[in-house]
Amino acid sequence: MPTVAENRTSFFADAEIVEPIVETVEVPNHFIEANTVEVTVEHLANDCVTPVFAKDNELTINHVSFIHTVEDCVKDFFRGEQVNDAQVRASHVIKGRVPSAIHKPANQLLESDKTIYYERCAFSIDVPTIYQDINGNRLYLSVVGVRAYNQQNLYSKKVPELFRVAIGFKNSVCCNMCVFTDGYKGELRVSSTRELYLRVMELFNQFNPAKQIHLMQQLCNSSLSEHQFSQILGKMRLYQYLPMRLQRSIPRLLITDTMINSVAKSYITDENFSSYGTDINMWKFYNLLTGANKSSYIDTFLDRSLNASEIAMGINGALNNTDERYKWFID
Repeated sequence: MPTVAENRTSFFADAEIVEPIVETVEVPNHFIEANTVEVTVEHLANDCVTPVFAKDNELTINHVSFIHTVEDCVKDFFRGEQVNDAQVRASHVIKGRVPSAIHKPANQLLESDKTIYYERCAFSIDVPTIYQDINGNRLYLSVVGVRAYNQQNLYSKKVPELFRVAIGFKNSVCCNMCVFTDGYKGELRVSSTRELYLRVMELFNQFNPAKQIHLMQQLCNSSLSEHQFSQILGKMRLYQYLPMRLQRSIPRLLITDTMINSVAKSYITDENFSSYGTDINMWKFYNLLTGANKSSYIDTFLDRSLNASEIAMGINGALNNTDERYKWFID
């Protein structure tokens, strides 16, 4: 495999130089919740079958191969840094049976009679020795991968397979994931783990951590009044009911009503970002959005993570009269 670890100097040319830390950062909660369960790589490797393309019985790139490939990329690109083990979340278990158990009643099945695999899998690989503090919150570099077999036609012949990979910063206070455009590949289609490795390395090369940190720091300099905050939530509720001609004139909004409810609740109750009765700075508002996104299903998680960043940055620009497109949310 090729390596681009030598490019790390230019990658962080404008970033703050910090001393490495040796202890593993304690993760207080999960980077995604929704209906997911925590699983281990060993469980995926030893207890789960690998789906195939039905017409030619060709293997897919399974979740374990995906995780190991991205893990290799992280260790090669960030050589010399501490790289934590992957935290893996899975959902939508697909159950089956071995041929010898086809005629057994369900209540008589042994564990050895059963087969399973998870339709959707997401994982996070953290690099805690690369970090930055913003508004009293420590953010460390993190890479997230998402695979959803439901978005792949397994009834056809083998075709390039779809993966999603993002590199950004994770808020250690709440494990909220911060994803920006240059750190996200939402349509990564490959036919082999070698090709996957190369494409993920390309993503790492194009990511600008100093720019992302700068944009997030700017959020600390603007605030919303309670009236403005309430108005934004109301406009978000209106958005999905607007005629298509009006929706097309407004930047996209992927946040659902359930997520809007979560933002409203957290504005009052969240121990880290609540601001009820006072102005709320845009950094806290952004974290209310990314916190609500943790309830997304795996297959929509990264798209909505990116959209949360677009919304926060856009509204911040509207407040400072630098982005007219988001004025609709605050006018």
